[in-house]
Amino acid sequence: CSHCGAPQASTTEERRIVTVLFADIVGFTSLAEGMDPEDVKHLVDRAFERLARDIRAFGGAVDKVLGDGIIALFGAPIAHEDDAERAVRAALRMQETIASLNDAGPRIRMRIGLNTGEVLVGTTTAGGDYTAMGDVMNSAQRLQTLADPGQTLVGAATRNATGDAIAYLPAGEMTARGRE
Repeated sequence: CSHCGAPQASTTEERRIVTVLFADIVGFTSLAEGMDPEDVKHLVDRAFERLARDIRAFGGAVDKVLGDGIIALFGAPIAHEDDAERAVRAALRMQETIASLNDAGPRIRMRIGLNTGEVLVGTTTAGGDYTAMGDVMNSAQRLQTLADPGQTLVGAATRNATGDAIAYLPAGEMTARGRE
């Protein structure tokens, strides 16, 4: 900073078309109530380590882990021609990964929401972390909350971008809280 001499984080920002994956463990709070905190941490660490591996295997990047949720970006920082398809395939693999963990411990399930669109990506000035901002993030989170346990819901733009490669079942009309 020119005023105080402190180093400043770069605020390089750019607009990108990304697919946002927002996943959340279902019933985590009630699950955690009946478990030792160390066991909860071990379960979450084991699950998220595998889920992050699934995300990276399809070219995505983990944006954040928030308690029992994980947010991933496909299309930033590295873009591919088929990022939306990669994101959907990663979500499907993640559902399989969570199901496989149920053999060795408490039964857990995930809800996943995916949405594609324009975001602003760059580093935050407060923490210097690379992240994305925009309504696409909010919409992916809303889709996640509407999904049933074990279900993955995609937004219209994601569906349109991947319809030739992925077979979908209709979910019907849904109203997301706080959305038109």
